[in-house]
Amino acid sequence: MRILVSLIAGGLFGLGLTVSDMVDPARVLAFLDIASGAWDPTLAFVLGGAMLPMAVAWPLAASHGRPLFGGRFPGPASLVLDARLIGGAALFGLGWGLVGLCPGPALAAIPLDGWPVWTFAAAMLAGMLVANSATRARG
Repeated sequence: MRILVSLIAGGLFGLGLTVSDMVDPARVLAFLDIASGAWDPTLAFVLGGAMLPMAVAWPLAASHGRPLFGGRFPGPASLVLDARLIGGAALFGLGWGLVGLCPGPALAAIPLDGWPVWTFAAAMLAGMLVANSATRARG
């Protein structure tokens, strides 16, 4: 049941990204380009729209002892701001700013945008494998 709920939630997320046009790298880059005079605030509205249901969901989740479809609610992985976290955030921001895609929209855009998105998704997966291998090698 948990896998089915995850599949439905992921599909709903991808549908929301597609309907809001956040799978279009040009729209994301227009949001990030505030200096050109052609700033597109659409992404801010999408982000704001995502915050509203979460403002309800987090207190609701905190009032329950455990999730409906899982073992326990996850906590933060770590509260430490280390070089690995800051470097990963910087790489994420750099990739998002250069290409206009991040992992969720990239996966949602695969059937829509052809080889540029496939290339991005392949590079993203390769980076994830390299990071995982490096983490395992460090112990």
